[in-house]
Amino acid sequence: MKKLVLLALVVLVSPLAVAQVQTPQPSPAATLKQVVGLTEVQIDYSRPSKRDREIMGGLVPYGELWRTGANKNTLIRFSDDVKVGGQSLAAGTYAVFTRPGASMWEVFFYTDTENWGTPQEWDTDKVAATVEAKVKQHPEPMESFEIWISDLHNNGAQLNIGWENQWVSVALEVPTREKAMASIEKTLGGEPKANDYYSAASYYLQEKMELEKAAQWIAKAVEMRSDAYWYHRQHALILHAMGQNSEAIAAAQTSKDLAEKAGNSSYVKMNEASIAEWSK
Repeated sequence: MKKLVLLALVVLVSPLAVAQVQTPQPSPAATLKQVVGLTEVQIDYSRPSKRDREIMGGLVPYGELWRTGANKNTLIRFSDDVKVGGQSLAAGTYAVFTRPGASMWEVFFYTDTENWGTPQEWDTDKVAATVEAKVKQHPEPMESFEIWISDLHNNGAQLNIGWENQWVSVALEVPTREKAMASIEKTLGGEPKANDYYSAASYYLQEKMELEKAAQWIAKAVEMRSDAYWYHRQHALILHAMGQNSEAIAAAQTSKDLAEKAGNSSYVKMNEASIAEWSK
């Protein structure tokens, strides 16, 4: 009987024992995932808020090492070898530390990622890259600390760090061309489909590389899928870039006619604008 009573008490008390109060965290965790070119970038950090405090030069002192956020140190992961501020970084995960200043920040990419806050002992051998970044003034104070990626293009972007009325940017370069060229060579050397030719031709046009080759590839794509108005549109753009205006106008007209049948007004307008411009 005593055993049954004890068991009943355990059942009644256990939920209370494991219950926890849930309230918002003052510095909530955030994860940013962004593909830059063909490289995956992931940033894990915490976001403290201003809360009427003086931040830069106050809560975050100038000239001192900062964890660049709150709680556990900020981490950034690259799926490929990259460059930050012109300096090479191997693929992998790094802790991001900064030393803010009134006019310039130092941004450190640190190989030891197992720190809570800043390392107890700073090891210069673990600094994979150090970038100096000029301070920019934000037009409106940022209430919460933020890291973001902007100005995306095929071969890179800007890594931004900011809080209150200050922010800095670090140029990020990724190996898109090497990866894209390897993929094009491998795929087109096998049994390519129409979209493979289209993608390869589009990339060459974007990068202004060997337009004659791009024209051959897009012509094959059009031959394989003559009803694809977006293929004809790309064909027109490549021909125009090569200075073949009459052929470009004909391709744009075909794209326009097919887009009208498909009910795609955006492509109709784009082709009409191109035909008008190229006919001058």
